[in-house]
Amino acid sequence: MTRVLVVTAVELETHGLARQLGLERVGGSAWPHFRGGALELLCAGPRAAHLDARAAGSATTLVVSAGVCGALSPDLAEGDLVVPEAVVGAGAVRHATAALPGLRRAGTLLTVDAVVSTAELKARLWMETGALACDMESVAIVEWARGRGLPAAVVRGVSDTSSRGVPPDLAAVVEPDGRVRTTRAVRVVLSRPGAIAEAMMLRSGTQAALKSVAAALGTVARS
Repeated sequence: MTRVLVVTAVELETHGLARQLGLERVGGSAWPHFRGGALELLCAGPRAAHLDARAAGSATTLVVSAGVCGALSPDLAEGDLVVPEAVVGAGAVRHATAALPGLRRAGTLLTVDAVVSTAELKARLWMETGALACDMESVAIVEWARGRGLPAAVVRGVSDTSSRGVPPDLAAVVEPDGRVRTTRAVRVVLSRPGAIAEAMMLRSGTQAALKSVAAALGTVARS
């Protein structure tokens, strides 16, 4: 039986996917960690910094990098699914991804080192790399899996289109362990005009993205 380890970066993604997939919380875990059927879901923090420690002892046969991504291609809309054939990163890093039952792979996904904060930066990355979208974890997750002889795939949903980036102050509300710092988010929306509207747009895009990702993971689990 295939055991699928689904890795997210932010607890908001983990809780959202667990709820939509009907997964149960793993008792005694100090971080968001869920299981159900063929799926095991955990939060590894931004850049998957805590993956090694949090996935210790996981009996998996397939690893999936899942969650939201930012569109680089102007053709992508909020909620669109991105299942790349390969992930690319700094220094000409490129790794092919594994095929998933019921999902069609296409194009590449770029893993970046920092939040892409403006439409202009997104346009530059798209022209330079040809990648459909970007995230901050998939290369690290795929490399972690490859180091253990495991196939790895990527299933991401678009939370923000190519016409807008993620403001650095909103991105900074996520702690290094993947938790969202509510008090910091409140300070941001109170201190900067326009932050409330940006936060609401990002929230709406994130919900649409996670709905698509959950549906795709459900297809994988049933297969």
